[in-house]
This record gives sequence, C-alpha cells and structure tokens, in this order.
Amino acid sequence: MPGLLRGIARTAVIAGTATSVSNRVSRRQAGRWAQQDAEQARPAPAAPPPASLAPEDEMSNKIAQLKELGDLRSQGVLSQSEFEAQKARLLAS
Repeated sequence: MPGLLRGIARTAVIAGTATSVSNRVSRRQAGRWAQQDAEQARPAPAAPPPASLAPEDEMSNKIAQLKELGDLRSQGVLSQSEFEAQKARLLAS
C-alpha cells in the first residue's frame, strides 16, 4: 500500500505542476497578445505639417499668381478694380 500512495502522490504533484506551468504560459501568452493588439489599435502618428515654403519659393508663387491675375485681367475676366483688390490681398498675405 505505501508504494501505491507514493505513486498517486507523485502523479498528483506532476499533474499539479503541469497545470500550474500551463496556466502561467497561457496567461503570459494572453498578455503578449493583448499588448500586440493594443499597439496595433493605437492610431498612427499624424503626418507632420507641411514645411512652410522658403522665402524664394513663396515669392515665386506670388509672382506666378500675379501673372495669372494679369492674364485674367487682359482676357476681360477681371475688371481693373477686381484685379487691384486681388493683387492687394495677394501681396498682403
């Protein structure tokens, strides 16, 4: 009888240890998956705002817009007063 009890006790210890290890592994794995899900759920960082134009680029843009306004005035799309108002607005910005 003592040999039988020893075998049962050993089996119980082994089964308990296996269960404990299995549960620990499952919890650790679930934690890792939750962390990965949280990282994926995080919104992507916003794109940086566009860099402001260099002064040379800004000036060339204004010149191009002034030329467009002049073309529109010469085509008769804009009156002289409309052209002057748009030109003042453009140069003020």
